Amino acid sequence: MTQESGEADQYINPPSFTPPAGRRTRPSGQVPRSSSAAAPSSVPSYQPQRSIGNAGQSAPASFAPPASRRTSSGRSAAPSFSPSSTRRQISESAHHNDAPQSIPPARARRSTGSSRNASRSTAIRSNQIQPTAKSSAATFARSAGTTSAVHAMKPHRARHIIIGALALVLAILAISVFSAWNWVDGQLNKTAWLTNTADTPASTWLILGSDERDDPNSDISGFRTDTILVLTKPKSGPSSLISIPRDSLMEVDGQYMKINAVAQAVGKKALVQQVEDITGQKIDHVAQIKFGGLEQVVDALGGVQLCYDEDVEDAYSGLTWQAGCHNADGGVALAFSRMRYSDANGDFGRNARQRQVIAAVIQKASSKETLTNPKKVMAVAKAGLGALTVDEDASTMSLINMALAFKDATGSKGVSGSVYWTDPDYYVDGVGSSVLLNDEKNTELFAQLAAGTHAAGTVGTLAEG
Repeated sequence: MTQESGEADQYINPPSFTPPAGRRTRPSGQVPRSSSAAAPSSVPSYQPQRSIGNAGQSAPASFAPPASRRTSSGRSAAPSFSPSSTRRQISESAHHNDAPQSIPPARARRSTGSSRNASRSTAIRSNQIQPTAKSSAATFARSAGTTSAVHAMKPHRARHIIIGALALVLAILAISVFSAWNWVDGQLNKTAWLTNTADTPASTWLILGSDERDDPNSDISGFRTDTILVLTKPKSGPSSLISIPRDSLMEVDGQYMKINAVAQAVGKKALVQQVEDITGQKIDHVAQIKFGGLEQVVDALGGVQLCYDEDVEDAYSGLTWQAGCHNADGGVALAFSRMRYSDANGDFGRNARQRQVIAAVIQKASSKETLTNPKKVMAVAKAGLGALTVDEDASTMSLINMALAFKDATGSKGVSGSVYWTDPDYYVDGVGSSVLLNDEKNTELFAQLAAGTHAAGTVGTLAEG
């Protein structure tokens, strides 16, 4: 390579230096062309003994460069080598394909600075060693020590192993959840409940408890929806769980009847329509559970904690109760939910106990004790799904959302209670004693619940009284 000035002697060899003194070479011209390029004929050949630089400096006759030595960026060092040193380097390079390993440790040093960190690899061509500016990270790693490189890789490999194991666990969990999800969907007993009422912003569920018998040979025909609950989850604000008394007076197609008889006498959609008229809200989903199913769910959970401050000996429901809190099994929990004749508040008191039972079931079912016991979870799921009838649009996700809304509504920040009425003992011929609802107040109540603007606490005529 020639300089642009065209001056003679265009190859500038690195100055000689004394290795122990740690001196570095300084650039004094253009970097020589790599050994692979053809040099002009006018350029003198490389002379190991040639004296360059300042006067009085001369290159040593024989110098074996340290393996860790680096040349500055943009420079090509061309140290002299004695024949013996050359032969030794060629022999070792043939065995190890690496920088010479026979260099004394005392001579190993490395230039500092970002421009002096490039490694120098040795090219062997025709038994001659030619300098090259090509850097090799692999050569540097080997010259720095194989052990250090291995240690540096261990945390990297460990991270890959951990990530791989985590991915496997997540994949297994996803498969399990997907399988369970599909299993629940396959167990849902769906029927047509929903109406064509225009949609409203909040999510609303109608929860029904039915005395329908599982035994087809039973001498008791028909059924009554003696438990009627409206669960509302607004987009923001507290969720709510509000009871509608089973004796609430309804007029359907010009005929008066109690609300608990509407589904049997007129149809399931007619019952949903009556609830939508009371609340002013679209019912998005319906879940009806047989009373026998409630008993099975509580038994699968191992009982639930219930409290009542009165001694009870009720022949109609079969409830025998000592004032206080007790762990109730399925039979006791069912009687607790149905008892009303021994309650001073009658059906209104029963509504409050039904909400208590539902809250206890949800709390126990979502507890760590239950969720970490797959056998119990499966038993509860089978018991609940076997006794449950849902609407035609229901899914596993809608049931999960319903359970979460239940938990919020029955918590300290939720809203619970009953609808408002004007007369709890309104008599109608052919119907008997009924509850006359306060339509105006109930419409206002549910509008606030759907908007999430109602304060947490208990609502209804009994709560105000």
